[in-house]
Amino acid sequence: MSRPNILVIQADQLTSLCLSAYGKPYAITPNIDKIAQNGTTFTNSYCNNPVCGPSRASMMTGRLPSDIGVFDNGAEFLASEPTFAHYLRTLGYKTTLSGKMHFVGPDQLHGFEERLTTDIYPSDFAWTADWDKTDEPFAPSVMSLLSVVEAGYCERNLQIDYDEEVFAAAKQEMYNHARSTDDRPFMLHVSFTQPHNPFVAGKKYWDMYEGVDISEPEVAHIPYEERDAWAQRYYLTIRQDEFDITPEQLYNARRGYFAMCTHFDEMIGGLIETLESIGELENTYIFITSDHGEMLGERGMWFKMSFFEGSARVPLMIASPEMKPGRIDTPASTIDVTPTLCDLAGVDMSEVMPWTDGESLVPVAAGTGQHGPVLMEYAAEGSWAPLVGIRKGDYKYTACALDPEQLFDVATDPAELSNLADVEKHQKTLAEMRSLAAQEWNLDRFDAEVRQSQARRWVVYEALRNGSYFPWDYQPLQKASERYMRNHMDLNILEEGQRFPRGE
Repeated sequence: MSRPNILVIQADQLTSLCLSAYGKPYAITPNIDKIAQNGTTFTNSYCNNPVCGPSRASMMTGRLPSDIGVFDNGAEFLASEPTFAHYLRTLGYKTTLSGKMHFVGPDQLHGFEERLTTDIYPSDFAWTADWDKTDEPFAPSVMSLLSVVEAGYCERNLQIDYDEEVFAAAKQEMYNHARSTDDRPFMLHVSFTQPHNPFVAGKKYWDMYEGVDISEPEVAHIPYEERDAWAQRYYLTIRQDEFDITPEQLYNARRGYFAMCTHFDEMIGGLIETLESIGELENTYIFITSDHGEMLGERGMWFKMSFFEGSARVPLMIASPEMKPGRIDTPASTIDVTPTLCDLAGVDMSEVMPWTDGESLVPVAAGTGQHGPVLMEYAAEGSWAPLVGIRKGDYKYTACALDPEQLFDVATDPAELSNLADVEKHQKTLAEMRSLAAQEWNLDRFDAEVRQSQARRWVVYEALRNGSYFPWDYQPLQKASERYMRNHMDLNILEEGQRFPRGE
C-alpha cells in the first residue's frame, strides 16, 4: 500500500453525549455509527479548551492553548507554531483545508498548502475578551439564548450555506486529486460549522425527527443560586437571565441540534462515498472529531465554555488499519491528534515530540502504551481568571483562583452532581490532583499573561479601525482563466484531462 491519505472531518460543537457510539443514541448518525463500529473509538475523549479558536489551535499544534498564547476566540495563532499540516507537508503530503478553523491573525493557512473556502468567523481581534469589564461580561457574537428561543425548522441559514460550500469544495478536491498527475498523498481537513447554534435545520433533517421521542436533559434545570461559581458567571455571560426557556423551546432546540447532527453525518457519508468512487477509501485514514461539545440544556446550561461532560467531551474516532478496531476507555483528548496523525503517516516522531504536549494514540489503542492525565483550560470571556481541569482515571478536577475546587468521580457520577472536594475519603485524590495542577500551571502567571495579551490586542484592534485596513480574512484565489473552458485551451486535451475515470 502506498503512503496513506488522511481525511480529518471536524464538527463544531458536537458533543459525544448524543451519539450511539457513546451510549447516547439521540441523533440519527448511521455513518458515524459505521466508523465507530469498524474503527477505533476513544470513549473518554475531551477537547483541551471548550471554545472554538483555542481548541482548534491546540489540536493543530498538539500543545495547550496557554503554551501558544491562544487564550480566547480573539487571540492570535502565531505562524511560528508548528502544526500537523507543517509536519505532513514536510513529509510530502499535499495539505488542504476546506472549512472553518477560526485562525486569528495574518497567517490563515498554518501549514496548509491550499485553503478551499473562506472562514465563517472573523480573523481579527474583535472577539478579544476583556477581564477589566467584570461588571458587563463580554459575550462574543452577542451570544445569548435567542438561538434557543428561535430554534426550529429553517431551510437556509449561514451555517447551512457555509457547510454546503465546504462539502462541495472537499468533494471537488478529492476528484481533482484523482485526475491530477500529482502523485503525493493528500491530507484533507474538512471542517464544518454544524451543529453549532443556532439550533435550526432544513426540512429534510427536521422531518426525520417527526414522531421521534426527543429526550429531555438528563439533569433538570439547576437554579442560578444553586450553581457553582463559574456556572453563575457563565449564566450572566450568555445573558441567560434575559430568557425563560419554555418546554417547547427546549424541545425545538434539542430536535434542531440532533437534526444538524444528522446533516453533518450525511456529509460524512458523502465524503466517504467520494473516497470510494475515486478508489482511495482503502488507502485513507479517517479521523472524526469536534472542537468542543454542547450542554444542550443539561443542568439548564447551554453552549460550551465549561468542563462539564456535555461541553468538554467530544467524539474522537480513527479508522486506520494500523489501529485495532474497538472502544478505548483510556481518557484522551484532541491535543493527541497531531502526534497520532504524524505517527500514522510515518513522520519521525523525534521531530514532533519536542513541540507537543500530546501523545500518540497508536500504542494506546494497541494496548502497549499508557496515557497521562488529560489537561483542560479556559481563559476566555466571562471567566475573569483562568480555569483549569484534569481528567485522570475516573476523576475530574477543576480549579480557578476565584472559585472553590471541584472533584467528580465521572464513573459513578457521570452527571457530576456530587462535588467530592470536601469529602474526607477523597482528600488523597484531591491532593494528587492539586499537585498535578501545580506542576502544569502557575495560575498567577497564567492570569497575568492573559490580561497582558488582552490589553495588547485591544490597542492593536482599536488602532486598525482607524484609516484604511486590509482584513486578514482568507479569500480563496479562483484562477478563472484556468477553470472550465477558455479560448487558449485545446478542447480535446482539456476534456480528456478532466475525465475520471479516463477514457480509453
